[in-house]
Amino acid sequence: MTEAPPGLLVTRDVSVSFGGFRAVDRVSLSIKEGSITGLIGPNGAGKSTLFNAIVGEQACDSGAIRFDGRGIGGLSPDAIYHHGLARTFQIPKPFAAMSVFENLMLAAPDQPGERFWVPVVARRSIDRRERQIAERAHEILAFTTLDGVADEAAGQLSGGQQKLLELARVLMSTPKMIMLDEPAAGVNPTLTRVLIEKIEQLNAEGCTFLIIEHDMDLVMRHCHSIIAMSNGRIIYEGDAAGAQSNETLLDAYLGATADA
Repeated sequence: MTEAPPGLLVTRDVSVSFGGFRAVDRVSLSIKEGSITGLIGPNGAGKSTLFNAIVGEQACDSGAIRFDGRGIGGLSPDAIYHHGLARTFQIPKPFAAMSVFENLMLAAPDQPGERFWVPVVARRSIDRRERQIAERAHEILAFTTLDGVADEAAGQLSGGQQKLLELARVLMSTPKMIMLDEPAAGVNPTLTRVLIEKIEQLNAEGCTFLIIEHDMDLVMRHCHSIIAMSNGRIIYEGDAAGAQSNETLLDAYLGATADA
């Protein structure tokens, strides 16, 4: 029997506490490369805290986190981002006064001009890299349907457009995996469809997704696998069909009642 390959993202017994409250309690999961995985659960289940721990924004009490075969526990968010693991936020955080295009330019990794000595000795290299970044930014703006608002201040965009901008910014690093925190929250149906279309297109091209989402229709229709959390622990892992017949999920998350 052939052993299944390890997941692209793997956590082992990850715990996070705030004072005496354990928000994430010995969570172990494995996200398959090339998949779209939904992470569901009620408010306070520990989903966003787990996200923060994975990307280095929250220290873990214990446990191990591996991405693409290497340990990333204890690394800075910036280092993890450069390893190919990116995340968006439930509440978008653009540079509001800057244009949409400028927000993408700032998100690009490996900019030689960031090193203080380079502008003095390698001006030509900086100019060439800036042209490459600008070309990439224009490609992503077109892909995310934001090219028409490229010159507008990011803070003036609608909620749905800001969610698309969050996705566009992380795409500047060409990540292997993107973690989305409630991408459909506060987004009108038209832009939600655009966002889902872009997620599925990126996934078809090989990008892996882990998505926190309360929209059960979105999760059940578009996620290949589902992980459910409650009180800091994983209580279900499986596919949409299994989730819809699981009594715990039906009672706690899907609004069904179990009549005797």
